[in-house]
Amino acid sequence: MSQSTRATAGMVGIGAAACAACCAGPVLAFVGGVGLAGLASTYVIGALGLVIAAAIIAFFLVRRRRRTRDCMAPTQTTIEVAAPTRRDVQPSEPR
Repeated sequence: MSQSTRATAGMVGIGAAACAACCAGPVLAFVGGVGLAGLASTYVIGALGLVIAAAIIAFFLVRRRRRTRDCMAPTQTTIEVAAPTRRDVQPSEPR
């Protein structure tokens, strides 16, 4: 390896080290920010899912309770129901 090639490799190495030292902070901050945003959105979406599920469950429980209350007979008396009548159906002619 010649002297000029070694000097060029040294300059490239020093440049790469300087770039890593200069840019490492902002790059790591960006990656950390993206990670924190992902973590926060996971908690927010999870919490919203729980709120929606709780609201749906509460809706159906209240609806069921109201339907049960509305269907209860007001008195304990028997109700007369007419017997069903049978209709005779004439068979159709075969084709």
